[in-house]
Amino acid sequence: MTKWKIILCLTLMLHAGFDEVTAAEINDSVAVDSLEHKPVKKHKISKLRRIIRGFSYIDTAYIEPQAYIYTVMLQNTNTFEIYHISDRSGQEVVFSPKPSYKLGPYIGWRWVFLGYTIDLTHLNGSARQDINLSVYSNQIGFDLFWRKSGDDYRISSVDFGKEYNTKALHNASFDGFSSSVRGFNIYYIFNHQRFSYPAAYSQSTIQRRSQGSPLAGFGYTRHKLDINWEKFYDLANERLGEGYLNDAIDTTLQRSQVDYTDFSMSGGYAYNWVFARNWLFDISLQMAVAYKHSKSDASKQKSGVFREFSFSNFNLDGITRIGIVWNTMRWYAGANAIFHAYNYRKSQFKTNNVFGNVNFYFGYNFGSIHKKKKNKKTK
Repeated sequence: MTKWKIILCLTLMLHAGFDEVTAAEINDSVAVDSLEHKPVKKHKISKLRRIIRGFSYIDTAYIEPQAYIYTVMLQNTNTFEIYHISDRSGQEVVFSPKPSYKLGPYIGWRWVFLGYTIDLTHLNGSARQDINLSVYSNQIGFDLFWRKSGDDYRISSVDFGKEYNTKALHNASFDGFSSSVRGFNIYYIFNHQRFSYPAAYSQSTIQRRSQGSPLAGFGYTRHKLDINWEKFYDLANERLGEGYLNDAIDTTLQRSQVDYTDFSMSGGYAYNWVFARNWLFDISLQMAVAYKHSKSDASKQKSGVFREFSFSNFNLDGITRIGIVWNTMRWYAGANAIFHAYNYRKSQFKTNNVFGNVNFYFGYNFGSIHKKKKNKKTK
């Protein structure tokens, strides 16, 4: 039976806390205050209002605000994930689930975006769970994610040295690996007056002139891994021959369960390139210095492959965003990719986890804001 998944995506399409204001509006406010004599309290309130509005100010020579209230959109979402696990001798196993392809319609009203997607690769159902929420405003960006694997992992590759031919294990289904990742990233956009993240990732504004901005943020993630090495050894015996990897892997190691947290401070840069009218290409890179703290029930013996699990150290993480958009304000279409990378290294063990989504979309905006304002004036 086909399994339908309902997803609630809250995307900040127009504003984040305050309305966008243009340079002309701020200048008018300053001019009025300079001409009129007001009591001290009113003057302080007016000054505070200008500060708040100035925080949300955008330069309309670079950014064109949204002119419509509603939108409808069709989106295809493709999810990817990969785990590289290796020890100090260089032996490596790479696990990845089968990619997930989803398709569904969305409707939006200002900053609320609702929709549903069908997982076309798991029509008969899957234990995999995936929730992603990204909020893009002029000043602040926010990512919230929770991913839990199903039972459809594969062994993408195995490398135990040139003397071992492990090609028979490549792309073999493996149900002895499970993982979950949950966390968030929040970051500040310094040049938010002239650089628009929403123009690239929520299609709620249009970047009219090329511009970039430094970024700085904070992140938290919680990772869990469960690797059944006994099942891996049984599969190796089945595919490669009984005892073929006896000298390469520790057959007494049956299971590894790792639970670790990641606190990070990040910095980076994003750039919107307007290479033609109504066209935009964005690339954004953030590097993070992260502190990891972990617990593991893996064996503490000194010898053996994949023995020592300890992540209480500092490492580098990263977030990459790439997007291309065609947006006439009424119609829009495009594609974007968002990937998170986490690195964990110790003298005996290291792992690298990369996961993310690639989206393709096509949409239509309607319900002009200007018409609504005219109707209010008429009344």
